[in-house]
Amino acid sequence: MIFVPTDDLKVGMRLAKPIYNKNGVLLYERNTKLTLQGIYSVKNFGLIGLYILEPAEPLPPMTAEDIEFERFQTMAVFSIKDDLKAIKAGKKPAELMVLANQIVRMYGNLEHKINFAQNLRSPEDYVYKHALNVGILSALISHKLHVDSSEQMNIVVAALLYDIGRLFLPTKMQNKTDDFSAEEYQMYRKAQLDGCNVINESVDINNSVKRLVKSCQEDYDYSSEVNSKNIPWGVRVIQVAHYYDVRTAMNLYEEPVSEVRVVRNLLENARNFDKTVVRALLDSVRILSPGVCVELTNRERGLVIRENNDNPLQPIVLSFDRNQVYDLSSQRVAATLQIKDIMKTMDNRIIVDDDMLKEYLNQ
Repeated sequence: MIFVPTDDLKVGMRLAKPIYNKNGVLLYERNTKLTLQGIYSVKNFGLIGLYILEPAEPLPPMTAEDIEFERFQTMAVFSIKDDLKAIKAGKKPAELMVLANQIVRMYGNLEHKINFAQNLRSPEDYVYKHALNVGILSALISHKLHVDSSEQMNIVVAALLYDIGRLFLPTKMQNKTDDFSAEEYQMYRKAQLDGCNVINESVDINNSVKRLVKSCQEDYDYSSEVNSKNIPWGVRVIQVAHYYDVRTAMNLYEEPVSEVRVVRNLLENARNFDKTVVRALLDSVRILSPGVCVELTNRERGLVIRENNDNPLQPIVLSFDRNQVYDLSSQRVAATLQIKDIMKTMDNRIIVDDDMLKEYLNQ
């Protein structure tokens, strides 16, 4: 699977992902070959590009839940965009609570992990897609933490709102998260303050949410038990969700960081992230599930054939190079061998036969 900018689309290219309109109506199915009319439609939709299957690449498997997740993302982005633009203009949002309720209903009560599919972002739509994904991740994580329903709703609403300050920045800065110059950092901090102010003035939500939005702009140190004990759970959740989404999302001009590297950073950064919340994230999204291709620290490449729920970074892997099974949860194996990264050559979802996996696991 490759990303092709709109101007480079060609007749005959096969779609790797479906295309929906703002109402969630399917316009183009996966594996559809692009026509000239289809390319014109993509340009009229304002899409910056499409995921395209390479010539010999098979269609990656997608469950009904995967398809619905991407469909919901497409529809919800339009909703959150309208609401955040209204708030910035000092108007009341029309669908904010409706969207928050949808997110909690769909993703705030799941007992299983989901495939968290990322969406491509441009500076023009970064804020809206980021807000939506942080809202979804916050719903997933807060459920695993057994947060009560009213607090969970507050967290999700705050997650949709907390980064609205970015809309007060120049468009070219709205998707910037690192490497601020001194001047840019001052602009960023002022924009965050403007965001908090407009929420206080324009959004009819309870004070708990407003306090949570404001608290998300502060710096916290989780390495000190004394300093961290009073940090609201909502802040802890949103910070982890924010980091995971920012690092794994594909921006127009920047490659994403792999989920493995992001999770490793979260686990190793005891100062900035609550470990209980990170664990809840790992219990919510699939990182290394069967079918994911990986690169090992011994330079071998392999296929994950069994997930490890206790430590997602230590699954069972079948080496392509030696046709050998490595159980990375074994202390003896883990002492010398770990996963270096996920292979990003194609879509990570590979069709694998269950009987074949059992054969390798039982040998």
